[in-house]
Amino acid sequence: MEDIDELIRRLYEQPPDGFVAGRAAAVAEAKQTGDKDLAKRLAALRKPTVAAWLVNLLALRRPELIADLVELAEALRQAQRGLQGEQLRELSTQRRQVVSALVAAAQKLAIEDDPALRRVKLPMAEVEATLTAAMAEPEIAEQVRSGRLVKAATYAGFGEVPRPRLRLVTTLGNEPEKNEPGKNEKKEERERAAKRRELQRDLSVAQRARDRTQSVLEKAETAERDAGHSIDELEERIAELERQRGDAQAELSRRKLARRSAERDASAARRQVGDVEAAIEDLDAEEPG
Repeated sequence: MEDIDELIRRLYEQPPDGFVAGRAAAVAEAKQTGDKDLAKRLAALRKPTVAAWLVNLLALRRPELIADLVELAEALRQAQRGLQGEQLRELSTQRRQVVSALVAAAQKLAIEDDPALRRVKLPMAEVEATLTAAMAEPEIAEQVRSGRLVKAATYAGFGEVPRPRLRLVTTLGNEPEKNEPGKNEKKEERERAAKRRELQRDLSVAQRARDRTQSVLEKAETAERDAGHSIDELEERIAELERQRGDAQAELSRRKLARRSAERDASAARRQVGDVEAAIEDLDAEEPG
């Protein structure tokens, strides 16, 4: 059996509609060789979406472009940490240009593989979103570089945004009253305390909302994974049924050939019987009365 990394690469490099059949064949071959661990590892591979396949094509066939993307992302993060405005604007422009070029390259690779895709609307927006997310999140970037992405990624913001410093306005007028410093200080303290209580309440509300939405997100992700596994299982069954159908058709063809051969043999035997019977009749007719 070929090298496992090369086999997995080949699975994720081919269009998604052939993934399940290819995986099933690889699993069957691993089982035939007695490598149960390999068969289990292969069976666990998830089918990529079309958008993920396009990104995988880019990572597997043009890894240098992904390397450029990651390098630019690191430069952007450093510029953001240093708040280098001019450099940040320049790098942001480069980011848009690089992402756009990579999206075009992924589309070109797909069409080179299958010219019929030129007439198909490919999910290039999802490809762009994934590459943008890879620039913002090192973890996503590593998934992209692996060439084994199974679904597109998204990112709401970009990069490390510095947290602004909040300053509380603690006086109602333009300047504190100079003749009552103690009174003003107490007033400011009360305002700070009230503002702190208000912010604490807001924080509690935000934390509860975060926990609720996180729970909903986790359930949705679990449901999505389960649905994906169900589809994979159905596609595996379909692939197996297609294989059995092919075997049955081949067997039917063999049976037809055997039946036709038997018909020819039976016809020849009947002719031979007829010939022998005719010869016997002729012989009987020639006997003297």
